[in-house]
Amino acid sequence: MNFDARDETILKEQTDRRQLQEIIAGLGEGILLIDPADGVVWANQQALVLHDATELSEIGTSAKEYRKRFLLKYRNNHTLTPDQYPIDRLLAGDTFDDVTVQVTKTSTKEENPWRCVQQLRGIALTDRNGKPESFALVIQDMTERFTAEERFERTFSANPAPAIICRLSDLRYVKVNRGFLEMTGYAASDLLGRSTYEIDVLEAAANRSEAVASLREGKTIPQIEATLRLPEGGSKFVIVAGQPIEIGDEPCMLFTFMDMEPRR
Repeated sequence: MNFDARDETILKEQTDRRQLQEIIAGLGEGILLIDPADGVVWANQQALVLHDATELSEIGTSAKEYRKRFLLKYRNNHTLTPDQYPIDRLLAGDTFDDVTVQVTKTSTKEENPWRCVQQLRGIALTDRNGKPESFALVIQDMTERFTAEERFERTFSANPAPAIICRLSDLRYVKVNRGFLEMTGYAASDLLGRSTYEIDVLEAAANRSEAVASLREGKTIPQIEATLRLPEGGSKFVIVAGQPIEIGDEPCMLFTFMDMEPRR
């Protein structure tokens, strides 16, 4: 049997693809390989797991089939438009990093449907001249992390004990619950994004210097007496404590308060 140059090129591409598949088959991240002409041509085992699938056909072998099978939303709950879907973006030549989406099956009718939170990275695989010849969609499972964060958000918001959280990297407040707002009279917009230097929850605290040092070092701050300045003037006597926590990958400090004003 005679092979022309085109046959040899196709055979080489298939060999190269097999070698690539062997390398990435066992990775902890999901991988979809996408060919500009043939669509989705291969998925490793983790990519199947992250789509609740047992074979590639259940994911879809084209961008259109993928959109038909899966509904993607950003973390702000906005549904992706067709041209924002990761496979469509790659086929349009648009590579990307760290895009987080919530994936659900369009066929699911259950009250609590299958859901996966994925962090996506789109990579172009180029030839020796730097021209894209195929693409890889790299998928990381973020479901457990975001589920834990959602549970924390619900618990934190519903907790009647006044609390506020600051990010340790810049000492800016990132979360506040209703209990703190009701105790002080602040609005959330007055606090979020502001620094502990502007609104000091350790003001007039006993052993203030030690408490501030613990805050900067991300260490536990035992219960101490302090004074909170109120937005309409005046102040409130409180007991405050600080507990280091992480939100996502960000080290933070959770301040909790006990209103001592009625006892003063």
